[in-house]
Amino acid sequence: MGLWLFGRPRRTREVVAGLLPWLESFCAPVLVRDDGEVDFWVEDPSALGPGADAEGTGAFFLADDEHIPAADEDCSAFPSPPVQGLVLAAGSSGPANHRMLGHLALALARRLDALIDFDGMLDAPVLPGLLVQVAYGADGGGRGVRQVGDAAFLDAWLRQPGFRLIM
Repeated sequence: MGLWLFGRPRRTREVVAGLLPWLESFCAPVLVRDDGEVDFWVEDPSALGPGADAEGTGAFFLADDEHIPAADEDCSAFPSPPVQGLVLAAGSSGPANHRMLGHLALALARRLDALIDFDGMLDAPVLPGLLVQVAYGADGGGRGVRQVGDAAFLDAWLRQPGFRLIM
């Protein structure tokens, strides 16, 4: 999934440096790569709030999303287009990793005042918060659609008994 940042663009290294003390407070190890991107393992999920559980999870990473901002995306639903994107991903698949990824995305969206790019269409009920469809250019000249939401939407979705981060 992705995080869309607004305001002024910053290097990934700068964003990660601002997040390191927070990440290191509940993750171990936290490994910053030469390019400024970071790999981490959640050790104390209580820092992410109720429902976060690290049992059965593996590594997660935060990296630059070189495709955001993209000129072919319809960002008309937002006051301005994003200036930068980050990729937040789990190193392994499965329900435990997907749920933890949701909790991490929620915490990061709140810390960075970012929107969450779900990188596809969700199978989620109607919930509070913002969830919009964003059209983008696809291979072969076609158009694709994905959904982008805010922290309020993701928070409500994580509380649903049938939460799944599989699109």
